[in-house]
Amino acid sequence: MAAPSKLNCALVLAFCSAALAGPCDIYASGGTPCVAAHSTTRALYNSFSGPLYQVRRSDGSTTNISPVSAGGVANAAAQDSFCGSSTCVISIIYDQSGKGNHLTQAPPGGFAGPASGGYDNLASATAAPVHLNGKKAYGVFVAPGTGYRNNNAKGTATGDEPEGLYAVLDGTHYNGGCCFDYGNAETSSKDTGAGHMEAIYFGNCNAWGTGAGNGPWIMADLENGLFSGYNPKNNPADPTITHRFTTAVLKGSSNLWALRGGDATSGSLSTFYSGQRPANGYNPMRKEGSIILGIGGDNSHGAQGTFYEGVMTSGYPSDSIENQVQANIVAAKYTT
Repeated sequence: MAAPSKLNCALVLAFCSAALAGPCDIYASGGTPCVAAHSTTRALYNSFSGPLYQVRRSDGSTTNISPVSAGGVANAAAQDSFCGSSTCVISIIYDQSGKGNHLTQAPPGGFAGPASGGYDNLASATAAPVHLNGKKAYGVFVAPGTGYRNNNAKGTATGDEPEGLYAVLDGTHYNGGCCFDYGNAETSSKDTGAGHMEAIYFGNCNAWGTGAGNGPWIMADLENGLFSGYNPKNNPADPTITHRFTTAVLKGSSNLWALRGGDATSGSLSTFYSGQRPANGYNPMRKEGSIILGIGGDNSHGAQGTFYEGVMTSGYPSDSIENQVQANIVAAKYTT
């Protein structure tokens, strides 16, 4: 048998290193640490053993769900035991970064206020079962009207400061409503103008920008527009997504942003766009630093999707670091 080449050994070592470290450990190693880390399926730091999320039973009682072991998969058995035959919802998605940027029930906003029902709905705790390396866990199943938010986040990018984001999503659960987002938004829950958001969007809404085909697409919600590239209407290099589990990546800096994505169960990331900001209000950016999940910046909550994990970083991550994060996600082995 031929001896393995130095290149092959290096690739194996890099993959194993990415698999052992958590996504936020990898980002920190690149000088772009996580300032928010959310997941109901697993720990995003190798040493994290605190609560991942809270579930609330129909009788009003609550319990926290933590990893089975430090750095591991969520203890779905604890949730199943607590909920039993009762209805349970996800009431808090805890921030693993240590900054306290937890996500809770989204308040009324400019799009959907008290007249249309007040606070958003909470996600069913059992509607998105998955397995990671053969171990059961639950994602966040966002139906229209469901949303989470933190309008007082600490350490997130504001103004034109650089940041990176990724999310692992269900590539088959989407619609054309606005807007299934995860990321940086307004602190007022109102539309305060172009450039005041920087969030990952997933779906096939075609009211603003589009990618190739009929969608769904990974795009950026920059407020007053969903963008797939510099051209506000269309970027043919942004493909229709067909992966059951999808990795979506967005990052932005001063007059520079990039959109990347890939299959969360195999392979590497592809770059769909990397270049200057769109014209007419997006350079410089005016990010406000709030965090949203499942809704638009003004609490527009007509979209649907499923979220498994995601982070926001301080600083503009390198492609190399993001590729290591993708290797870690693949090693988590998401399956239905």
